[in-house]
Amino acid sequence: MSAKKKRRMQIFAELYEFNEQLLLNMKYSRLPMEKVAKNFKFMPEVLNGKILLEGKDGEIISDYVFNLGRSDALSQIDYLNERKTVLTKCRDESSNDYKKYSSLYIKIFFLLGVLMAILLA
Repeated sequence: MSAKKKRRMQIFAELYEFNEQLLLNMKYSRLPMEKVAKNFKFMPEVLNGKILLEGKDGEIISDYVFNLGRSDALSQIDYLNERKTVLTKCRDESSNDYKKYSSLYIKIFFLLGVLMAILLA
């Protein structure tokens, strides 16, 4: 369970950074998306249509990728700026969720260890 939360956090953090790189790319260098994505772990897979997350998270990513490159540069910049707020929310939410659950698992295993020590004593 914790591994899924960590992966979700990593994917949304990377998607946010990719969005930032695309914004800079659209404003200044205009490299192909694949060249921008090659510096990331998950983004080449996402751009190739691989579904990395399920449910609502997967829909957010699919909608994001579907609309990339569908319009002119100015409209694309507006779209990327609009998605920035959604991606920020998802990134922060997934990060907080991971921190909360990873801390919870550590506490649970610590208490189980203490309980076993008491039972064995």
